[in-house]
Formats: sequence, structure tokens, C-alpha cells
Amino acid sequence: MKFKTIDDFNFSGKRVLVRVDLNSEVSDGKIQMSDRISESAKTIAELCKKGARVVVLAHQGRLGDEDFTSLEQHAKLLNKIVKIKFVDDVIGEKALSEISSLKDGQAILLENVRGLKEESDGGAENNLVRTLAGHFYLYVNDAFSVSHREQTSITGFPKVLPSCIGRTMEQELNALGHLDKMKNALFILGGSKTDNVLLMKKKKVITCGVYGHLCLVAKGNDLGAQNKFLEKTVKDYSAVLADLKKVVLGVRTPMDLAVNANGRRKELAISEFPSEYEVFDIGSRTISLYKDLIKNSEAVFMKGTAGYCEDAKFCFGTRELLNAIASSKCFSVLSGGHTSTALKKFGIPKKKFDYVSLSGGALVWYLVGKKLPGLEALRK
Repeated sequence: MKFKTIDDFNFSGKRVLVRVDLNSEVSDGKIQMSDRISESAKTIAELCKKGARVVVLAHQGRLGDEDFTSLEQHAKLLNKIVKIKFVDDVIGEKALSEISSLKDGQAILLENVRGLKEESDGGAENNLVRTLAGHFYLYVNDAFSVSHREQTSITGFPKVLPSCIGRTMEQELNALGHLDKMKNALFILGGSKTDNVLLMKKKKVITCGVYGHLCLVAKGNDLGAQNKFLEKTVKDYSAVLADLKKVVLGVRTPMDLAVNANGRRKELAISEFPSEYEVFDIGSRTISLYKDLIKNSEAVFMKGTAGYCEDAKFCFGTRELLNAIASSKCFSVLSGGHTSTALKKFGIPKKKFDYVSLSGGALVWYLVGKKLPGLEALRK
């Protein structure tokens, strides 16, 4: 089923509730400008240009976590691209007054929706939906990256309001739908996210990064110091290994790795492990093999980095793989915040890739055929 888009509605003079994902990195208490913020701003700007009265719902972090903050800083960053007013309320009198007084082409950003207990139940009967829904003509979901969550701002409003997807969501679904049709797609799974395991049944999978180290251990390799690092840093380590052991045998893992030997890069074949040094990158032989596989694939999906890109000595694997994808003729999709950061670090233009995703968990769910509550709500 195709979803309705912004093109299917007349927005002039209409109040529109838009859910976006502004969740961004926090450094020293400051929200960092991100692709999520800039892409969301484009959708908001388009709706304003069409004469809509735009009210934006978004989140930052989870209640109780260190990165849970007000959205006031996000509003300031959005204002670099589109004029928008921050309102430090969601369902109180202040928010309702600001919503009622909006004029055509104006936009406001409400406070962090995850500050409300109603956000977590996902229903259409709670106070969040009952208070806001009656004020709006349409609901727009432009937050694919959180559409695997059963949360009220994602699944509640489509049950009571006409709904459509925003531009960011539209681009994401088009790219992933195209990738999903490719029979010879190569999946490069790196970084440290263990939800990669859901993608291990894809036909062609190669691994790198911390995730690749986990796969090597699951195959029975003793990496020495890196084993201890994984045990300390990977949540539910034993359970993750147990899951990997069920699917890892047919998956390519690195042939060699680069360790940090007292501040210098040293490459070791897997047969030379265990090592007293921790692993920070894939080795040259692995890079060469993976580049050949990229060259011979009609589509490539890369999630996460191949090494520790914060250190110039261990950027080599990630830079080489990204450049190989950028220079190939394949259909390419990248995913992961660190992957996007690496592009900027290496000066590789995003336009060299068919799509650079803003999503993580939702993207994985989509590619393995799991139903996303946010999308299911839009179908009804």
C-alpha cells in the first residue's frame, strides 16, 4: 500500500500536526546541529510555504536519561533554516493558546513530548490525543526513525486524524523499497549496534567494526584483549553471542585486524590472535577483499563504521570502504550517525550515495520485514 504524501492535500489555512525526529547528539550540554534537524526543517518550511499552520511534536532522549532535554535549543537550530517559535508546553493552556493563535505560514515547536506519561502508551484514548487532535486538520508523520515505537505521537493521532507521510519519511521509504528489491545487494554491517543480527540472514553479508569482532568471537576466535573489551562494553554480551552463533557461519568476517600497539597501528592476521592489544580497525587484506565485493554488487547497504574513526590511524578501513561505494555504480544506502559523521570527516559528498538514512532500529525492522507500528497506524 502506498501512503498519502504532502502532495495529496491542500494545506492553505489548515492547522497541521507534524511529528519529526530532532533527536541529536548532546555535547557539554549543547545540542549539536544534525541531519535530522536540517531535514525536518525542510518539511516544516515546505508546509509553511503551502500556507499551513504548523505545530511540531518531537523528542530528545528518553525521560531519565542524560540526553533527555528541553527542545528549546532545537528550535534555535531549526531557526537557522525555517522560522519557528518554541513553546515550553505540550497540552497545557499555553500550548493550546499558541496553537489557536497561529496564522497561515507560521510554525511552533512544542516541548519534548517524551516528558508526558501519555506518550508511552501509544493509544488514541489518552489525554495527549484527546487534548490536541480536535485542533488539527491533518497529522503528518515525518519521523520514520522512531516509527518502530508504539508511542502516542507516532501511533495515536493517525487513528483519529487524516494522515500522511512527510518528505523525509517519503525519501526513506523510497530508498529502502528500492534496496529491498535488489537481489544482489551487499550488506556491510559495522559499528557496535547489536540489532545488526536481524540482518544476518540477508544473502550477502560482510562484517566489520565492533560488530565484526563480536562475529569473530561467535565463530570461536579468541581476540585476547578485545574479548575483554567486548565483555565489558556490550550489553547482554552472553545473549548477543548466543544469537550470533545461530547465524554467523555463512557470514564473512575480517581476515585481519589493526590493533593499537602502544599508540601505533599494527595489523595482525586472525591466526596471530589472541593479542594483548585492543582492536581499532580492519586490516589491509580485509579492506581489499571488501572493496572487490563492493565493486561486484548491484547494491550496497552500509551500517556503521569499520573502525575507530576518532583516531586518524584507524580511519583507513572506513574511509576506503566509503570511497569504494562512492565510486562504484551500485545503488547505495548508508545508515548510522557515525557513518554520516565519517562522511563529513573525510570530505565525501552525500550526493555520491543514493541515500543516507537518518534511521537505525526502524530501518533494520523494515529491511527484515517486521511491521513498524507507525507505518501500520498510517495504513488504517
